[in-house]
Amino acid sequence: MTNDLTRYRGAFTALVTPMTGDGAIDFPTLEQFYDWQVNEGIHGVIPMGTTGESPVLKHTEHRAVIERCVDVVAGRVPVMAGTGSNNTAAAIGLSEHAEHAGADALLVVTPYYNKPSRDGLRAHFLAIDAAVSIPIFLYDIPGRSVVEIGSDLVAELITESKNIVGIKDATGNLVRPMELHMALKGKAVQFSGEDPSELAFLAQGGHGIISVTANIAPKLHAEIHEAWWAGDFARAAKIRDQLFPLAKACFHGDASSPAPTKYGLSRLNLMSDFVRLPGVSTRQTTRKAVDAAMRHAGLI
Repeated sequence: MTNDLTRYRGAFTALVTPMTGDGAIDFPTLEQFYDWQVNEGIHGVIPMGTTGESPVLKHTEHRAVIERCVDVVAGRVPVMAGTGSNNTAAAIGLSEHAEHAGADALLVVTPYYNKPSRDGLRAHFLAIDAAVSIPIFLYDIPGRSVVEIGSDLVAELITESKNIVGIKDATGNLVRPMELHMALKGKAVQFSGEDPSELAFLAQGGHGIISVTANIAPKLHAEIHEAWWAGDFARAAKIRDQLFPLAKACFHGDASSPAPTKYGLSRLNLMSDFVRLPGVSTRQTTRKAVDAAMRHAGLI
């Protein structure tokens, strides 16, 4: 395990959690899927984020998934474990466990439902920071957590903390990465959390993406970043066009994420499409959208 921040760029997959038809975690499939992700060339993985259905897993399951991910990946790419909670003590416990289990970094979401004040957000993140010794990435997703971490607070936390080094920005605001780039003189590591604007985020000073659709197309997501780094912008734009319909389909309106993504993975025979309640499986309209998008991307 290393705190070399140059490892944190490119395409990271917000991993789904494979489940059996009765809702149990399917660990044999999970191991095969995580290994496949690395072999396909993905640059990093995130177990137990939103896409991993972390809100509906018990803490014992949460910890077991992170442990298994660390074992399977075996240092080949960074493991950024999702350890956030709207309960600060719980987030600290999950973060301490992930560090002990061998995770390389942590992804810590803004407390949801509580609607904390700016002072509350600051105290929450600094309490987690004080408990661990590995890089922490803030996860700003106001569409799910209601409260947004202001750019000024992000800059403050990165400047004053010992471990907070960057952000997963799921606001969709493409001015934001440039604001943070200028405020922190390029020191913040910035990941997009919005697949459709992946390439635009890089152009605005970003370093990578934490992607939902990379579950289905890890190789293409890795290649878009490698083309960007190589200055082959035409190649990057071509892959962007391949992936754009899939990025939209994975958030199709009649089923919440990760149901469309799990359906896509079932089409690749990688796992079942089961999701835990209150998530539900996709309807036919979403399945048609995912099928069409996967054909467009050359995946089926």
